Amino acid sequence: MELSNKVTQSEPTFNGYVIALGASAGGLEALENFFRNCPVDIGAAFVVIQHLSSDHKSIMKDLLSRHTQMSITVVEQGMLLKENHIFLIPPGKVMSMEGDRFLLTSKSPHVLTLPIDIFFNSMSQRFENRCVAVILSGTGSDGSRGAVAVNAAGGFVVAQEPTEAKFDGMPKSVLATEVVDEVLPVDQLAQRIVEHIANPAAQKTHVSPGQLGTPEDEEEAMEGIMTLLFQSGGIDFRDYKSATFLRRVERRVQVRQVSSFSDYFMLLQEDHTELATLRRELLISVTSFFRDEEAFDALATTVIPELVANADAHSMIRVWSAATSTGEEAYSLAMLFIEEFDRARRWPQLKIFATDVNQHVIELAAAGQYTQAVAAELSVQRLERFFYKTGNSFTVKPELRQCIVFAKHNLLSDPPFTRMDLVTCRNALIYFKPEAQLRAMHRLQYAIRPGGVLFLGSSESINCVAKGFEEINPKLKLFRRNDKALPFVIEGNSLHATRLSSEGGYRGNPAVRSVMGASRELSVLDKSTSVLLDLYAPPSILVNDNHQAVHFFGDLQPFFKVRSGAVSTQINRILPESLVPVAQALLYKASKDWKTLQSDCIHFACAHEGPYRQVRLTVKPVMIDANERLLLLCFESPVVHQTSTLELSGSIDVGAETTARIDALQNELGATRESLQATIEELETSNEELQATNEELMASNEELQSSNEELQSVNEELNTVNAEYQEKVMLLNRLNVDLDTMAKAVGVATVFVDEHLIITRFSPAAVSIFKLREGDVGRPLEEISHRLKHPDIMADFALTLASEQTLEKEVLSEEGSAYLMRVMFYKVPSSAARGVVATFVDISAFQDAERLQSIMDALPEHIAVLEQDGTIAMVNASWKRFANANSEPTLLTTSTGSNYLNVCRKLQQNSKDKTVARAYQGVKGVLEGSIPMFQMIYQCHSPNEKRWFVMNVGLIKGNLELGAVVSHTNISELHQND
Repeated sequence: MELSNKVTQSEPTFNGYVIALGASAGGLEALENFFRNCPVDIGAAFVVIQHLSSDHKSIMKDLLSRHTQMSITVVEQGMLLKENHIFLIPPGKVMSMEGDRFLLTSKSPHVLTLPIDIFFNSMSQRFENRCVAVILSGTGSDGSRGAVAVNAAGGFVVAQEPTEAKFDGMPKSVLATEVVDEVLPVDQLAQRIVEHIANPAAQKTHVSPGQLGTPEDEEEAMEGIMTLLFQSGGIDFRDYKSATFLRRVERRVQVRQVSSFSDYFMLLQEDHTELATLRRELLISVTSFFRDEEAFDALATTVIPELVANADAHSMIRVWSAATSTGEEAYSLAMLFIEEFDRARRWPQLKIFATDVNQHVIELAAAGQYTQAVAAELSVQRLERFFYKTGNSFTVKPELRQCIVFAKHNLLSDPPFTRMDLVTCRNALIYFKPEAQLRAMHRLQYAIRPGGVLFLGSSESINCVAKGFEEINPKLKLFRRNDKALPFVIEGNSLHATRLSSEGGYRGNPAVRSVMGASRELSVLDKSTSVLLDLYAPPSILVNDNHQAVHFFGDLQPFFKVRSGAVSTQINRILPESLVPVAQALLYKASKDWKTLQSDCIHFACAHEGPYRQVRLTVKPVMIDANERLLLLCFESPVVHQTSTLELSGSIDVGAETTARIDALQNELGATRESLQATIEELETSNEELQATNEELMASNEELQSSNEELQSVNEELNTVNAEYQEKVMLLNRLNVDLDTMAKAVGVATVFVDEHLIITRFSPAAVSIFKLREGDVGRPLEEISHRLKHPDIMADFALTLASEQTLEKEVLSEEGSAYLMRVMFYKVPSSAARGVVATFVDISAFQDAERLQSIMDALPEHIAVLEQDGTIAMVNASWKRFANANSEPTLLTTSTGSNYLNVCRKLQQNSKDKTVARAYQGVKGVLEGSIPMFQMIYQCHSPNEKRWFVMNVGLIKGNLELGAVVSHTNISELHQND
């Protein structure tokens, strides 16, 4: 899938660091703590990857905004990276990087998805050493394989301290990969990342003379580092590309925060753990099951079926997986072959030799145990057939494991295997220099039988040995060896010391000179000792307690007879049949009595020319230390000794010789019997131990079954609790929506603060009083300016919090609006949390109405305000006094709420006075809008006096309806004067 909007030339390239934080269960608290302690201006982009369900709306943006001032955005398709910005993965999506833009794809339902691994992998490919992977609290192993990719690209990997994490599954899983650079409490991670980004060693190391002296010091330091690596692990990294080696060393210099290569070299001499870490990082172990799926599909469809079809039922298909790393590639090959066996209904023997120069990864591969992250790389069918689940990991089944032999092997120095039907070496040659690539390719070519297949990585080629191969699929790097014989020489591993310069060649660093001088001296001693052994010592084999050959001395070719079957160094598998019982008897007796023993002359058939048709075996104990006892088996020639004896004696007593021979044979037979009896006793002891172990395993199995039942019960309880929590979450979401909707509908400005007067919530209407925005939740209220003419508002909040009493005040705004401020204390039940809620009700209209009423009451006219239907809305005091004085003390028909038109209509019906009818028509006309105003003069005499009034009715225009104001003015005095 491609982004619809590609990066244009006008868009700036993001040149900062990308800090990706992976978290799952319990990760919210860790994320809040991380960003609370993280500076906001380090120039990096932060990306938060979590396991989010597509069924629930994430509120992570609101939660994190309380703990940082950085902008927070939920990622959208094609969004660009920005510095000092936090990007959140949206629910139900898988996120990766394409250039500087985010690429989103939907999660596949009911399929295990590892969003942290996916993003870490894509980030490492784009940003290389400018990426930082942070693993926080969570269950499972997501992030582990991605962290390996980040480390391989030169990035920085940190993890939360597992003992601090709420769920330690993810931190422990990534620690097991041994690629984590720092393990710290979460509140210290941000500062460590800042130090890593700011470390000057991150730049290309061109150190000033004041720091290192001369440029030769740099070269000598690198030379010394290579020497230390060779002495500790036997791997000569001069065969590796200089740029790769330099980049990995620079990364360790940056991680360890040292200033130069010379200082780092001194550190390596003192810190053997760091030396092991550097060696591990140089031996990049990035692999996966069926890596490059298209290439493995081609292998499964074009190569493997042919190999299976051409194999006899009792023959063996031989495969060599070189540079196998942690074994995923070897197991992938085994799965493909077994699946093809089932399809073809043919089951020849299969033996896969999986090798790597790194002993540690070979041990991991042999264990065959992988994290649950492999579920994303394998189909459900393959997981069920070839693996069984143990806890949070998958372990290969014996059907798959027994096909593979794992062994340590150096592709550049050790002899290759032979007669291989298929050889794979993927993504290892790219790290070698050209001359080393040629040596490796010679070995791979030599190992393949004519017609066999070579399978390389996508970035590798066969140019240097192209004449020996034919193309099967050059794009996917599949080649077949032809019958052309290529010259091949097994080059020994050029001793590291021979590459060193002569004395005086290193005049700078004394430590480097010391290491190199010691290496050269050891090399000279080794060569001299080897020459002396060849000249004067008999051929010998150094044997351990298990009768396995440990080291060979001299020319042992006449005494070797290698047998078919599995490769073994047992004495009974490498010596001629006639020598085996004597050698075993001597070894057993010498080991038991711990003394030197010697056999008589033994005649044996020898296919080689020379004096070794009879031999005398001698066994000498060799004590290394209290924990290691070895035996030296020597093959001595009796020729010289016999010649001198014949010259001295002149005649031979045949009877004596025969008797001596019989005695020797009886002694050997006795030793053999003792050896056999000891073997029987050892077998009986082993059998008893196995029976005891079996009983313990049965008891453990019963306990495990019981524990499994308990776990199932606990799991059911957890499922129930989880369902309840889900229901509560749904209820809380509904209540939260209802509360937000109510606040919007009521339109009352409302602000919530906690006991520290920190804003926890506010309604939309509160923005009209306080200058609030979305990100202000979590800030102190006193930092927010307001529009009220009330400087003591914070004191009112504090007083309410202290007294727990409600406080009400009328306050004015800067615009003149009046508000009723009500500050009320509240406390959360079953919790110590307390707070204050303040509401601000706009009472400007109410006060305007009161002011209007006061104005009307001050006028002497009798005034009433009518609504459109004639209902009296307001009357003034003069109106009430007149009504009270004229037979209307209760104001039933003339007070607020009465209908003025109805009163006039009834009076008209009960009276023949046309004045009432005129008044009724006038008021009705004004209310209907047919006339703008109405006026009339009428008589209203009382028993005590004659009175005249003028009645005025004026139109009131509202927004959507009409009204009227009616006034009655007493003009009796004017009328009497007239």
